[in-house]
Order: sequence, then C-alpha cells, then structure tokens
Amino acid sequence: MATQKQFASFEELLASAEKPLLVDFYATWCGPCRMLAPILDQVQAAMKDKLQIVKIDTDRYPELASQYDVHALPTVVLFKNGQPIERIEGVLPPEQLIAHFSPLL
Repeated sequence: MATQKQFASFEELLASAEKPLLVDFYATWCGPCRMLAPILDQVQAAMKDKLQIVKIDTDRYPELASQYDVHALPTVVLFKNGQPIERIEGVLPPEQLIAHFSPLL
C-alpha cells in the first residue's frame, strides 16, 4: 500500500529512503488520482523489494509540486539516489507502470 507521509522536509525523506521512491503527487479532489491509488497498491505489491511508493498531497505541499514541475494530476515521479529520474502524468495500468519503471531500478 502506498504510504501517506508526514515529514520535516522532502529532502530528509529522499535522503532517508533505502530504496528508490515513486512519489505520487495527487490531490484529494482529483478523480484520476483516486483511480490511480489502487493501481499503485498493485505496483507496490509487485515491486515491494525494489521500490517504495509515497503519496504527497499537492494541496498540502504546493511548493514541492512547483519545485518538481507538477502541472497535471496525478503525476508520479521516480526518485533514485535523491534525484528525480523519470515521471509519468496521468493514469496507466499497473502492468505498464511496472514495465516502465522496472528497468530504471
């Protein structure tokens, strides 16, 4: 299951991550974001040893959305070694997300 995190700083979250982080930038009012949530649960179950998924509410952390150029919701960004390396906007089936991100891990 994707994790909703409270954190002192996003940089701290990235630095403490033991695995690559797939960050789901979402909003509670966003219909496609709600559609993506169970898909990300499937991705997390399939890739639990390689990847951690974190959800960040862009209404609560608008500065992070701006910092990482999140202009559409949902947007998922893969962070590896603290750096964003890939992103997808919109909703894709779990198989496509896994196939897209697996080679990058």
